[in-house]
Amino acid sequence: MDFGFSEQQRDVQNLARQILSENVSAEKLSQYDDYKAERFDRELWQKLAEAGLLGVAVSEEYGGMGFGFFELGLLVEEAGRTIAPLPLVSHLISAALPIQQFGSTAQKQQWLPGVASGELMLTAALCETYNDDPAQPYLTTASADGDGLLLNGEKTNVPFAHIANRILLAARTNDGIAVVLLDPKAAGVSLTAQQVTSYEPQYVLHLDNVRIGAGDILATGSDGSAAMQWVAERSTVALCAHQLGASDKAMRMSASYTAERKQFGVLISTFQAVGHRAANCFIDVECLRLNTYQAISRLDGGLDATNEVQIAKIWAGDVGHRVSYAAQHLHGGTGIDRDYPLWRYCTWLRHNEMALGSSAKTLAKLGKRIAAGEAFCS
Repeated sequence: MDFGFSEQQRDVQNLARQILSENVSAEKLSQYDDYKAERFDRELWQKLAEAGLLGVAVSEEYGGMGFGFFELGLLVEEAGRTIAPLPLVSHLISAALPIQQFGSTAQKQQWLPGVASGELMLTAALCETYNDDPAQPYLTTASADGDGLLLNGEKTNVPFAHIANRILLAARTNDGIAVVLLDPKAAGVSLTAQQVTSYEPQYVLHLDNVRIGAGDILATGSDGSAAMQWVAERSTVALCAHQLGASDKAMRMSASYTAERKQFGVLISTFQAVGHRAANCFIDVECLRLNTYQAISRLDGGLDATNEVQIAKIWAGDVGHRVSYAAQHLHGGTGIDRDYPLWRYCTWLRHNEMALGSSAKTLAKLGKRIAAGEAFCS
């Protein structure tokens, strides 16, 4: 059995790597540090659109390539490798994929062509204060209002909310979960900017009797609960793919540095302790790769992947933490020098570690499911 990538997967990966590596540099990334400029490269966004990569998983009838979730995961991994200033996860995975999966024909026709062309911006509000489970909203509620809904509550850490055409979010109702597409310019919506260590533009989303028309409702009741679980798993695995790319890059930066840095007249890469530390990083990254690809593959095939998603997220958090720490250690003082690019990777590794549930929280969830006989890990 061939476990390698298909030709189309290799093509997507190579094209993404070429475009991102050629257009993202430490010098370009430095312009976004300390919020000196909005962390969004519109020119690069358009290049990805022209190459067809923004529509890699969008159906061909809506202007996309018609590939699957695995190809999209490879694109996100390459974005993590360069920590590109682009909202790929929130736009393509947390928002566009659910529209393609659960939306009506009218909703697909309205949004998906613009997603593939890069003309429209979508995002998703997945977190609430003290609640990072997208499938279980507590602070955001929805009540019936004719054929629509009235939303009240608050979401936090919503990326690119200020320029989004629609924000996918879930709200608690009397009979389950409502999944809607919110117009951020609608009456009753207000945004408060947040500052985060990655410098990604994020906002607190305040909702005060915001009316959602029937045309912007994706799912309700038990269907809404299932839809948000679907969204949560794919968004979580996308973070793991981004973490994989960033971890792999930080590891390789450290290997290159130790192969050039001399101490006592010899390369420090020849020191046994340094070699062991770097080898442990390599093992960690490859284990994360295996777990992430396994989860992506099962989701891509439409199989149950709750166990694999949770395991991948645990590994993503732990590996990102260990690789970040080891990379800083192997670089010495250079690692924390803000003129050197490693520190940016460390902030993103920490961001991905904590987003949508830390390793400890996810491990506790998996443990409870195993104890209850709901999870069997072979």
